[in-house]
Amino acid sequence: MALDDSLSLLTRGYGFGAHLWRRTRPGARAVRFRLLGKPALFVRGAEGVELFYDGARTARHGAMPAIVQRTLFGVGSVHSLDGPDHHHRKATFVDVSYEDEQVRRLAPLLTQEWAAERAAWVTGGTRSAYDAAVGAIGRAVMRWAGLPGTPAAKTRWAARLAQVVDGFGVPYSPEYLQAVLNRHWSDRHAKRLIEAVRGGRLTPAPDTALHEWAWHRDLDGALLSPRLAGIELQNSIRPAIAVARFVAFAAKELHDRPEWRSRIAAETAAVAGAPGNAPSEDGQSVDGPPVDGPLAVAFAQEIRRTAPFVPMLPAWATTDVELDGEHLRAGGRVVLDITGTDTDDRSWDRAADFDPTRFLGVDDFEAITTFVPHGGADVATGHRCPGEKVAIAALAAGVAVLSDPRVTILDDGLEVDRRRLPTKPASGGTVRGGCPFH
Repeated sequence: MALDDSLSLLTRGYGFGAHLWRRTRPGARAVRFRLLGKPALFVRGAEGVELFYDGARTARHGAMPAIVQRTLFGVGSVHSLDGPDHHHRKATFVDVSYEDEQVRRLAPLLTQEWAAERAAWVTGGTRSAYDAAVGAIGRAVMRWAGLPGTPAAKTRWAARLAQVVDGFGVPYSPEYLQAVLNRHWSDRHAKRLIEAVRGGRLTPAPDTALHEWAWHRDLDGALLSPRLAGIELQNSIRPAIAVARFVAFAAKELHDRPEWRSRIAAETAAVAGAPGNAPSEDGQSVDGPPVDGPLAVAFAQEIRRTAPFVPMLPAWATTDVELDGEHLRAGGRVVLDITGTDTDDRSWDRAADFDPTRFLGVDDFEAITTFVPHGGADVATGHRCPGEKVAIAALAAGVAVLSDPRVTILDDGLEVDRRRLPTKPASGGTVRGGCPFH
């Protein structure tokens, strides 16, 4: 019997997939291993994505380890559902987060909040790119979701949710305990918000996440419990805050690629100065659309491809499955190699190169089967994250701001520990205003 690979996952982190693929032939689409005491099949590429998201052969319910489900997603959340229940609840996420009108409504809020962080840097602020992103994206997405509170209160809650994201994958550390405590606080706070809406003490606008989850009904016509509605409210805002990790990687890549910083800065200036964009005192657009043109968006997409949030996702095999000559009996786990699929040599030209130009002119990124930084398949009917458009908007706006020539990304702390889940550059991307020599 093969040895269990669970400990290897904890010690290798994002390198776990490469470790498994070395056991088989080059270019293989599947390799067997053992995870948490059960046989499992590690899959990648378009073939692996097709198997993993085939609802006739796999199911997600209960496949995620409990330590992840309880901290990151919440007990009973949409991530643990399958079939009609999943489709019904997922439809509300699509309405709240995925529709283009919702993204357009969020865009000016992102612009305003990122402008505030840029102004703080220019005037001597010392927040890292990561911390600035937690604040900017957190405040914007909470305003967009209809949540009450001062900007400072929103920033504090965003920091709690960001820490939940930071600590869920390290169960051996005090950070995990802190994530559990922050999860408890956030669940209680979100529950009270739902109760306030249902009690008439808060009246969020229709179509906001707070309104929609307060009044969401299940297939039997019953309101979700306040606790569960609050969990899904968090699942509408927390993924956007998690984009701060991508922003930290963007700081690293922009630092290492000054030519891209210059190109994006020029594009940003052109977008900000376009008719209909009202410039602020510092010459940047605040009330118009985000200053995230095609180059900033392409750069953001390449960040997502090369620095995925998690290295893999699990599901259960509900029937005997086979891929590329490897067999797995029903009851075993099918595990999709996110990192290996996003950087698969058979799926991507020059897969190992960081090249944002591969995304220029790509309007329908969801049609790229092997582009799965937030999961794959169809948003409405499958488990693909409905918040990807929001994530791209938030990240591209951050890329544009970090390309501003008035701020400098420092050398210190840009190393990445790829054994830690999830990871980011150690410093979060240290940013300073003005000339780096003064």
